[in-house]
Amino acid sequence: MAEKTEGRKTIVLTGASRGIGHATVKRFSREGWRVITCSRQAFSDDCPWPAGPDDHIKVDLADQGDVGSAVSEIRQRLEKEGGLLHALVNNAGISPKHKGGGRMNSIDTPMHVWRDVFQVNFLAPIMLARGLFKELAAAKGSVVNVTSIAGTRVHPFAGTAYATSKAALGALTREMAADFGPHGIRVNAIAPGEIDTAILSPGTDKIVETIPMRRLGLTSEVADIIYFLCSGQASYVTGSEIHINGGQHV
Repeated sequence: MAEKTEGRKTIVLTGASRGIGHATVKRFSREGWRVITCSRQAFSDDCPWPAGPDDHIKVDLADQGDVGSAVSEIRQRLEKEGGLLHALVNNAGISPKHKGGGRMNSIDTPMHVWRDVFQVNFLAPIMLARGLFKELAAAKGSVVNVTSIAGTRVHPFAGTAYATSKAALGALTREMAADFGPHGIRVNAIAPGEIDTAILSPGTDKIVETIPMRRLGLTSEVADIIYFLCSGQASYVTGSEIHINGGQHV
């Protein structure tokens, strides 16, 4: 076992079952990384990467106890291969809507929704990073937090709880970069705009008309930037939040 995996890098990725997460798994797998995936769903037989079922952890990030159990499970799995974690990508996120798909604003969002959104989108990332700190430090690893264009501007579809949780995650990224940097761990964020996934809201085509590049982004394009931030090419990049939105933020 050790001979087969010697020198191989390992990434832990949340929200791996679809969209950006799925593309990221494929990108890192193609480069020979070991990918430990985390999501609410059981591993899908449709997923093409090797060792997928063995390296999948079913975890409900909305449950703090479940997150703690997942951290323990991940640490045990990493221990078998030297206790090194080269990358943690906090990609999972939830954006609840009203019945019929309506946007939840700051007046009518129920408090239990605020709590669930902040637990998944904001608290789970720092819980995972702190829980896996020793392994990240040992590997001089990289953390990538997935924020959103909604974290810096009011969005027609993304609700208030989602937007503010992503803004908080952007601020947390800077704080983590300052705190984790002395231990050799880089922490960055990516802020995707309108990306072509299965969960696009009706009316997205109207937004595309206002984007300078006049098209949706591809999940593979986002995965490429995540890979760059976890690679040696970004060895002096930390505390950054990279816009991936075709110029939508300008």
